[in-house]
Amino acid sequence: MAPIARVPEHGEVTGHSYSYAIGPVLAFTGLGILILLLRWAFSRGHSVVAAPPKRGKAEEYGLLVPVAHPASYVEGEIVRRQLEEAGIRATLAQTLEGPRVMVWPADADAARTCLSRRPGSA
Repeated sequence: MAPIARVPEHGEVTGHSYSYAIGPVLAFTGLGILILLLRWAFSRGHSVVAAPPKRGKAEEYGLLVPVAHPASYVEGEIVRRQLEEAGIRATLAQTLEGPRVMVWPADADAARTCLSRRPGSA
């Protein structure tokens, strides 16, 4: 005949020989994960937020070609929007020489023609 299994009474604490080690191991593991997460979150130089753009010379903007040299950022934005309305992709860059409206080389001639036809453009 097989022995009958004993069921613990209410309020009895049952465990095994590793039950005293599991609590501290889980606590230190959780603390280690928290430390690694906080070190990553507060580390310098590895931000997930984009850095503010840096100013450079007009020729340091890759393939983009400057087509207008407005006196202020506001005038540059007006010129850029005029080009956008004409269907020409343009960007306004703050260079060391001041604001410049830039376009792709393939669009440079069309942009200059568009700007020369518009009154009050730079």
